[in-house]
Amino acid sequence: MRIGIAVLAAVLSVAAQTVSILKEGGGYKVVGWNPGAGEPAGGWSSVFAVYAGAGEVPPMFGSYAVERGNLVFYPKYPPAPGVSVRAVFRLPGGPPVEARFDESKVDLQPLAYVEHVYPSANLLPDNLLKFYIQFSAPMSRGEAWKRIHLLDERGSPVELPFLEIVQELWDPHNRRLTVLFDPGRIKRGLTRRQEMGPALIEGQRYSLVIEREFQDARGVPMRAEFRKQFRVTPSDRVPPDTAQWRLTVPKARTTDALVVDFTKPMDWAMLRRVLDVRGADGRVAGTAAVERDETEWRFIPAEPWKAGGYQLIVDMSFEDVAGNRIGRAFDVDLDRFDEVTKHIELKTSSLHFVVSDE
Repeated sequence: MRIGIAVLAAVLSVAAQTVSILKEGGGYKVVGWNPGAGEPAGGWSSVFAVYAGAGEVPPMFGSYAVERGNLVFYPKYPPAPGVSVRAVFRLPGGPPVEARFDESKVDLQPLAYVEHVYPSANLLPDNLLKFYIQFSAPMSRGEAWKRIHLLDERGSPVELPFLEIVQELWDPHNRRLTVLFDPGRIKRGLTRRQEMGPALIEGQRYSLVIEREFQDARGVPMRAEFRKQFRVTPSDRVPPDTAQWRLTVPKARTTDALVVDFTKPMDWAMLRRVLDVRGADGRVAGTAAVERDETEWRFIPAEPWKAGGYQLIVDMSFEDVAGNRIGRAFDVDLDRFDEVTKHIELKTSSLHFVVSDE
């Protein structure tokens, strides 16, 4: 391991100092050691790490700062109440300094709840690819597969309907969870579908259940259980076709909405980023809204429309709720079985429309 001369000097001086670790203001602070020599080659985490929980657990995620001559670690998410926290400061050539903190259990009130589950519709195809669960507050990781269930119309759990990804698919704020159905039970001809059958059966009713015991980032359960009930319709294996979309074009000198009717529900999360409006002067600034159970997109410009030609730019990776992309059905796109959660190369198409005074 390479260590600079200044850092080595700091190591040799540690023995002459009384080093301790304190918890203060949501952070964990090393007191009695001067980090003025700068960050070591291995990063601050190589000398100071904080662990939440017992046993062999990885260090907590977070950020480091040097404040008033002290090295401080701020966890990205606070430890849950009742969890034991272990902070360890170590430098090569010196004994480690360790401190333990027990996060007190306080009487915290439940705040989190499920705001919405997408798709919004209660009629969904039997080859539905995913749910998006939107929570009102940041949630704990590692809870999903013991707190989320799919029940059939008799109230019995459906066996292994979801692709249980260990790291879970959360947005950066831990408020939106993507729950994928097992693609092996969606695609025809695959062994898993032949052995277990499809997770959803046409004509039957199901309930997606999110238990109240699902903990938020504070370690507190939700306000209440959430249920989304829906009935299953025939498979949708027809790729979205931009030629079939219906555009309602506004008039010039108004801020009326450009309305795009997709004729079927589309992927809610993608709707927020795959469509763009451009005119002769470039990108048109404005706000977009998703309506009518994700079958409609409405765009309101920041300034009144000018007469002339425009383009609706469409990312070709845009999917419907069954994962069919523009121009290609999910069921026959065998390469995507291993790419469900990977980035898709950006390719676009465009629809032309004209804004006039009439």
